[in-house]
Amino acid sequence: MTSKLFTDLGLSAEVLKAIDKLGYEQASPIQAEAIPVLLTGRDIVGQSQTGSGKTAAFGIPAVEKVDATKREVQVLILCPTRELAIQVSEEIHKLAFFKRGINCLPIYGGQSYERQYFGLKQGAQIVIGTPGRIMDHMRRGTLRLETIKMAILDEADVMLNMGFREDIDHILKAMPKERQTVFFSATMPKPIRDLIETHSHEPQNVKIEQKAMTVPTVDQVYFEVDRRFKMELLMRLIDLYDLKLGIIFCNTKRMVDDLVDHLEAAGYQADRLHGDMTQNMRDRVMNKFRKSGLEFLVATDVAARGIDVDDVQVVFNYDLPYDPEDYVHRIGRTGRAGRSGRAISLVPGRELFQIRNIERFTNVRIQRGKVPTEVEVAEARENVFLEKLRLLLTSGEFEKHDRVVERLLEEGFSSTDIVSALIHQLKTGEAAKAAPHTESYDRPQRDERPGGDFDRRERPPFRDERPPARFDRRDDRGGRDDRREDPRDSRGSREERGFAEPRRSSPFVERPAAVTPRAPKAPPVPKNAPWKAMAPKVAPAAAPAAEVHTPAAPAPAPAAEPVKTFTDDEILASVKAPEAVIPIGDYKPKTETAGATGAGGKVKPSRKVPDNQTRLWVSVGEEQGVVPIDFVNAVAGETGLPGKVVGKVDVRERHTFVDVASEHANGIIAKLNRAEIKGQKIKVKVA
Repeated sequence: MTSKLFTDLGLSAEVLKAIDKLGYEQASPIQAEAIPVLLTGRDIVGQSQTGSGKTAAFGIPAVEKVDATKREVQVLILCPTRELAIQVSEEIHKLAFFKRGINCLPIYGGQSYERQYFGLKQGAQIVIGTPGRIMDHMRRGTLRLETIKMAILDEADVMLNMGFREDIDHILKAMPKERQTVFFSATMPKPIRDLIETHSHEPQNVKIEQKAMTVPTVDQVYFEVDRRFKMELLMRLIDLYDLKLGIIFCNTKRMVDDLVDHLEAAGYQADRLHGDMTQNMRDRVMNKFRKSGLEFLVATDVAARGIDVDDVQVVFNYDLPYDPEDYVHRIGRTGRAGRSGRAISLVPGRELFQIRNIERFTNVRIQRGKVPTEVEVAEARENVFLEKLRLLLTSGEFEKHDRVVERLLEEGFSSTDIVSALIHQLKTGEAAKAAPHTESYDRPQRDERPGGDFDRRERPPFRDERPPARFDRRDDRGGRDDRREDPRDSRGSREERGFAEPRRSSPFVERPAAVTPRAPKAPPVPKNAPWKAMAPKVAPAAAPAAEVHTPAAPAPAPAAEPVKTFTDDEILASVKAPEAVIPIGDYKPKTETAGATGAGGKVKPSRKVPDNQTRLWVSVGEEQGVVPIDFVNAVAGETGLPGKVVGKVDVRERHTFVDVASEHANGIIAKLNRAEIKGQKIKVKVA
């Protein structure tokens, strides 16, 4: 069967733009056959299964044939159920998005007549409804069918089985005889054929004939899973089978982009391949994939034609193809050159019929797989690690450290504890290499240690216990080379900026305001002075309104006394100073009770938060051993958002300031307040 692109079907620029926005590139078989015929104005009888793309097959011609200048009903679509009517209406809305002046209206039982009457009065040109409610509006005189140009019966066999034969006859007789009539039905029993003969004029039959094809020897399995948990199941299967090189197929470009973002946020090496990419970009991605520079290639059917890589371990059907022939082409990308291959399909319950169609087409039974549990995935990962150790022990290609082991045994440590500590140290070292301590990052690395941010055993529950995942990603993705600059490159180290002591944490965040005159500097205070000496002594400003009240500093302590350091809690518990106006540098005075102190007792302002970001306060800091990448991993692991939503990360002694994208701030706070970092439950709020 020859595949066709939508650009080859003679559609208007507005409709092509809407199709491109939906992410479709290639027309399904029923679309490629039906759309050109419908655009000519002929009646057709389409035989197609549910889920094969027939809504767009009649929806696109319907939108193209509507005259937007006329405020009257021109297209009527009959559906057997209200759910199908709503679904078709949503699809028509998307297809007519760029066609100004076109309105479509769903009419079905259970909704108020007044709302439907208002929509009809406003001049809806496309009406989608159930036969019963359409008849009610006809009897009330609120719906007139004299101006109908096209009548479409979706799921005609289902409507007849539900007893709508008389209603359909009555509705079709009320329309002009010059109309175009379209029937879509999965089966063609005699009542359907009688209806076609009565109400259509020389219809053209559109039935997709499929030729038999042989399927390569590939281990084929499918997993029934709710759409919300597809991503979670995909990652579990990757870890369960320890897959290193595979292709993941999606039906739309938009899903390809979303899936790549999710995989990268989870620490997998993935890249995309679809029709929006230039040839140079495609070549670059394919060369990287052939050299195993990628773990997974996420692609659409159109872009994936001609992929020939011998070592592909697995093909994932993240979305099932419309055409069983495309399924055969997809799974043929694995199991090449005599190697074994695996084809895994993720199937929502409503799409199980497509598996049966594929089985009939290929004459091969596809096994149903059992969804792996988190325990099974953890055991599989441990088995992989043990196998590596066995191979190393068997080969003997490692340096002996008997002396170190004997010393530890003499100190009273058991052999099992020593081995456990070494394995823990080994895993910690591997994670440290994968996630270096830096604030410059594009996406997080997976911390696969037990209890780590991406430990599979720490993931949320898989099914009913887990809140629904959301895939309504905004179109705010940057390019893959859009890397965030390391903030330390421009600021320099603390020593380079004149700070001699470690950074102190402060619960106060000072924000710069307008420029005002400087206040006189306070005299230097020795480091070993009591806590009261640490408060800056500021002279009154020249203006009376800017008067400053601060407690007087006592005399410095003798030099012989040992230097005492004070914690933030001791300082905050002891300070009883009234509110004071503290001039800071070239910034406008601001009323505060205290401020962060730096070297020399000067008050230092905090950095400015970007306009499109929000600063969050997190209850863990350097004392808990956290580093910036831990917060990025936590955000990505708990929310599913890409790592680039996190901006600068400022780790203090007992807490941390994290800048995040403002549009995701509330969701990040809600998720992280139920999370842990380094085994510590954290609290998060707006700083």
